[in-house]
Amino acid sequence: MKKLLCAVLMICLLISSAAMAESVNSLSWETFVPVLEAADLNGEFHTFNEVSVKMWLPEGLNPVELSEEDKAKGIIAYFMPDDKSAAVSVVYTNVNGMSTEEYAEAVKGIEGTTEVEIVTVNGFPCVTYKMPEKDVVCAGFITESGYVLEITCFPASAEHADVLWGAVVCSIQNAE
Repeated sequence: MKKLLCAVLMICLLISSAAMAESVNSLSWETFVPVLEAADLNGEFHTFNEVSVKMWLPEGLNPVELSEEDKAKGIIAYFMPDDKSAAVSVVYTNVNGMSTEEYAEAVKGIEGTTEVEIVTVNGFPCVTYKMPEKDVVCAGFITESGYVLEITCFPASAEHADVLWGAVVCSIQNAE
């Protein structure tokens, strides 16, 4: 518990330090590695060949088999623990060549969406936002091919969710 509290305090310090800097909107995986280590949170990277990226997921989130209907909706991966208390979905869908700014404006138009921000994650432009009524936090990465890779994490209200889901989103990087 002390390690987790230390990690939360460390991330709060990092966030408040970033808020004072001019470049608030730049996040990286390296920022979260020491926080996860201090909290003794383990996980592993999963590679998504469809989009040539990889993403870290915490231990206990298991891949869920997708139906043909899920795949038709653009879902390329879904992860959940056995008790179904959390979930991460990865969706790759056509946004008809929208820019990051256009995507952010479109997201702002969705009822119940809050805290829409354009940030840079590991060098990739990203739109982050929350949907409190659905208890999710989302991040959308616009690709050069006119698609969005959207990561949705649930529950956003869980204790230490900002640290955990922040690490998931900030782990997005090119697959090697």
